[in-house]
Amino acid sequence: MLQRLNHLPRDTRDTLFLLGVIAWVILPQVDRLPWWCSLMAGAVLLWRGVLAWGSRPLPSRWWLLGLLALATAGTWMSYRTLLGRDAGVTFIVVLLALKTLEMRARRDAFVIFFLGFFTMLSNFFFSQSLLTAAAMVVALLGLLTALVNSHMPVGRPPLLQAARTAGWMVLAGAPIMAALFMLFPRIAPLWGLPGDAMSGRSGLSGQMQVGTIASLALDDSIAMRIRFEGTPPRQNDMYFRGPVFSSFDGREWRPLRSAFPQRMQLQADVAVQGPAYSYQVTLAANNRPWLMVLDATPQAPEIAGYRPSMGPDLQWQTDQPMPDLVRYRATSYPDFRHGPARLAVGLQDYVDLPPGFNPRTLQLAADLRRQPGLATAGAQALVNAVMDKLRTGGYEYTLDPGVYGTHTADEFWFDRKAGFCEHIASSFVLLMRALDVPARVVTGYQGGQINPVDGFWTVRQSDAHAWAEVWMAGRGWVRVDPTSAVSPGRTGSFQRLVPEPSVFAQALNTVSPQFSLNLRALWEATNNRWNQWVLNYTQAKQMDLLRNIGFSAPDWQDLSTVLIGLIVSASLTGAGWNWWQRHRQDPWLRLLQDARQRMRAQGFTVHDDSTPRALVALLQTNPQAAAHATAWLLRLEGWRYARQTGSAHDLRTLRKELTSLQWLRP
Repeated sequence: MLQRLNHLPRDTRDTLFLLGVIAWVILPQVDRLPWWCSLMAGAVLLWRGVLAWGSRPLPSRWWLLGLLALATAGTWMSYRTLLGRDAGVTFIVVLLALKTLEMRARRDAFVIFFLGFFTMLSNFFFSQSLLTAAAMVVALLGLLTALVNSHMPVGRPPLLQAARTAGWMVLAGAPIMAALFMLFPRIAPLWGLPGDAMSGRSGLSGQMQVGTIASLALDDSIAMRIRFEGTPPRQNDMYFRGPVFSSFDGREWRPLRSAFPQRMQLQADVAVQGPAYSYQVTLAANNRPWLMVLDATPQAPEIAGYRPSMGPDLQWQTDQPMPDLVRYRATSYPDFRHGPARLAVGLQDYVDLPPGFNPRTLQLAADLRRQPGLATAGAQALVNAVMDKLRTGGYEYTLDPGVYGTHTADEFWFDRKAGFCEHIASSFVLLMRALDVPARVVTGYQGGQINPVDGFWTVRQSDAHAWAEVWMAGRGWVRVDPTSAVSPGRTGSFQRLVPEPSVFAQALNTVSPQFSLNLRALWEATNNRWNQWVLNYTQAKQMDLLRNIGFSAPDWQDLSTVLIGLIVSASLTGAGWNWWQRHRQDPWLRLLQDARQRMRAQGFTVHDDSTPRALVALLQTNPQAAAHATAWLLRLEGWRYARQTGSAHDLRTLRKELTSLQWLRP
């Protein structure tokens, strides 16, 4: 591409290259910008490219003012504000595109460079993934190449030369960027997650609406990664606890809204025994306060920057939502008991049913009670009877059950007999409550898959799950997963529902399914390293770094001292190197070498041992060569070889003249 651009007139070439870089910077934002913004930016960039290709004049300022007014109105209509992250990014993208329509001088190009760097940075407001970072490194090199090229106003320097200079600039600045990354104060991101509506994606929510989603799309994105210390639990025993729902209004499950005073409500009363599992969780950014841990975790997870607390339903939460990726450690005991061992007043909250809903489910409960042996049976016998009905009644686990009506449990038990885990768990809990057995819905993640590359267990949003807990005398709350009765493979290693693969993934699977799995595992392991080392580089890790270099009790003052010390040391080192270079090499030879490089940039074939007289001979072969360049070379030769050697002052004068020297006639 660079070679093709080099055959165009320089102004056209430079403009088209800059427009391509701008399009690359904007491209990752397209799926997050309003449709009109993407359309306007693309049309403006295409318009500017056509004008450059045909060497046509730029539009008048009235065009720009009109388009700016439309962009302002569109931003206001889309967000009802001109402030904030989304509106601000939309507006800056439009300004970047519009500014190309008045790029008449170098100062206009510099404004575009500034807007381009800012727009490039705004990509990280929405995603800090490894792919985004890689795309922005390419954008950075492109913008720096255009910036370096703009500082070569004379002649026709190849873009490849400017790209090499930009690459060396990035490499030279890498140590400083690394030092700033490690020592600059951590600042939390300012973004969150949007919600979904009629068509949903798998994952967790603060409430559970039953029957309002016609189809559920499996979200294959990673929810968290877990590294176990030692032998992990079995896959079908991995239940990561999330929100617990105990209040039902006929359509929606929510956390408990008890009418009892605080002293009469149930407490956790957790007791653990047996072996424990210790593990480390890397939780993806979700802007939620939930800490996903295995049942049961009596001690608070170790997490920096947050204060975790456990509710009476064993759910761990932080004191504030977590908008960025976090990592924490926890220890869980699979052999546990929680909740009251005897009947308590607070259990009434878990048998309440909304009046006027699901009459056939209530009748089903009455019919079950009339069966032999169940009239006075305990909770365990009733659970077994309902689970047998799920196993033998022709019920199906599906992600496309259709939209349920008002009586969701009735439709599941008698009409549709199909649903995903939320339908099954909700219908099971409602039936148990109709049998006067306290029950509630628990959501979270179940299962996971080990990555053979790095040994981490990967839990995806598609592993989001809902199950039930029923209260049994003498045992407290007991987990019951009704989905396992309908589809045993859902909670095991096989027969899991998976999202539809992309076209590229389908092609790889056709060629070699094992290669596709290995490639995916390698990518996820690489992305995990990015999360661990870069995105999860927290304030606590900064302080740990200071402790490792000798600070006993580091604070922000120590961090600032180290950062300033490194910057000063780097500056002094660079200045010392420059001074050493100047005194190590003959200044006249260095000036001659600079002249050779400038002539190469203009297209002359110059050898490394060319003398000033040889350079003059090359200039005389080109009728377009400037006469003052020839005179300058002869003065340079005279400074060295004349009978009286020139002074240092004269050499400095020659160097100053070289910076403004034109080798070809303008």
